[in-house]
Amino acid sequence: MKGKATKITVNANGQLTVPDHPIIPYIEGDGIGPDIWSATRTVLDAAVEKAYRGGKAIAWKEVLAGEKAYNTTGEWLPQDTVDSTKDYHVAIKGPLTTPVGGGIRSVNVQLRQVLDLYACVRPVRHIEGIPSPVTKPEDVDMVVFRENTEDV
Repeated sequence: MKGKATKITVNANGQLTVPDHPIIPYIEGDGIGPDIWSATRTVLDAAVEKAYRGGKAIAWKEVLAGEKAYNTTGEWLPQDTVDSTKDYHVAIKGPLTTPVGGGIRSVNVQLRQVLDLYACVRPVRHIEGIPSPVTKPEDVDMVVFRENTEDV
């Protein structure tokens, strides 16, 4: 990939401006997270390569949260991770463990709260060629909204 890796920016209209070689922070995750992340990264890199014929690529930047963060820094969610996620405007995250014991609640909920990710918005639509139990799947047009910052 030619060119320097750079951050995604937000323009005056609030729209993301994505460079050809964006830096995207990722949290590998706990438990099966490393296995999932390895496969995810392979798929995303291949999709970008195929879609842009080598003209674009992602520069991955690891940031820590969960057990890996705790074992490395003594914190479940280091401020550096929060700051990087805000600074780079996007991030991808694997599954994180919920610590047992007092003093910390779910790292997932903590991330949602500090980043103001209050809504989980899930559009639902039919993908042509995929079997469906619905009589007219092409007519499905809905969005599910879920409050995202409570510890449920």
